[in-house]
Amino acid sequence: MDDPGGPLTVPKALVAVAAGPLTDPFWLTAGAALLACVLGVVGVQAYANGARRHAALVARLDDTAPPEATGRRRRRFRGLDRRVRATALGRNLERRISATGLDVTPGEFTVALAVSVTVLWIVGQAALSPFFGPICGLMGLWAGLGYLNWQRQKRIEKFINQLPELSRILANATQAGLALRMAISLAADEMEAPAGDELEKVAQQLAVGTPLDDALAELAERLPSRELVVLVTTLVLANRAGGTVVSSLRNLTETLEQRKETRREVRTQLSQVSMTAYAVPVIGLGSLLLIDNMQPGALDRMTGSPLGQGAVIVACALYVLGFAVIRRFSKIDV
Repeated sequence: MDDPGGPLTVPKALVAVAAGPLTDPFWLTAGAALLACVLGVVGVQAYANGARRHAALVARLDDTAPPEATGRRRRRFRGLDRRVRATALGRNLERRISATGLDVTPGEFTVALAVSVTVLWIVGQAALSPFFGPICGLMGLWAGLGYLNWQRQKRIEKFINQLPELSRILANATQAGLALRMAISLAADEMEAPAGDELEKVAQQLAVGTPLDDALAELAERLPSRELVVLVTTLVLANRAGGTVVSSLRNLTETLEQRKETRREVRTQLSQVSMTAYAVPVIGLGSLLLIDNMQPGALDRMTGSPLGQGAVIVACALYVLGFAVIRRFSKIDV
């Protein structure tokens, strides 16, 4: 028996039992396997979370993503859309479509434009004469691209009309103590399209680290107008040098309101001239249809000779020139 007053001794059997699991190969292997399983589960979970966030980010940035990921309609002609985007003309077309606010891809617009040109070509050959088929096809191509310009200009006009309200919101937000970046985000939430959509793009660019000057310059490039350039210049200078941002924005708000009224008056005064520009080509086309209806086959005989074909080409060129000249006279920059 151990001496009660002596040093405490641990029985050898107890030491063997306690040290057994730490040195036994079975327990070492089991512990390593358990640790590997735990780390594997944690790694798979982290990978799944990262993959889900990556898919969500791609879905927000990619126009060709599945509709269940973006919440938008299903995109068509994805293969053609990728090939169109890979070309310089396709990238230019994408920028023009983006400025119009239309929910179409470059591939979809290309297919629609090709179908329209084909249909107008066939209708021109059947209704007038085979010589007018290519002319009608070119008119369809011109009309499709002109539709993009019209939508873009219409969106710019609507955005210009929202600029006084935008300037007022930015002035109130900065007067309340918010930074300019936060004021832009607030304006994006408060305003309707197209100003709300465009400011949302600016806010997203600022969120990923794009400088304010570059984001606002890109906005002015997408929707070019004198009013927007003045607003962007004011915001950029205020961001660089500081100063009285609130008073500058309030003065700009009054100026934009006055320019808005002036533009409305000018547009009203020139509405008759604008309608004349569209009426002149319609009168020419109606004259051709009237001649062919009064004397069936007259257009075929007229375009059957080189002299008649040259006369038709010159007449079409003069109509286009008259349309362009009238539109130029009716376009007054205020």
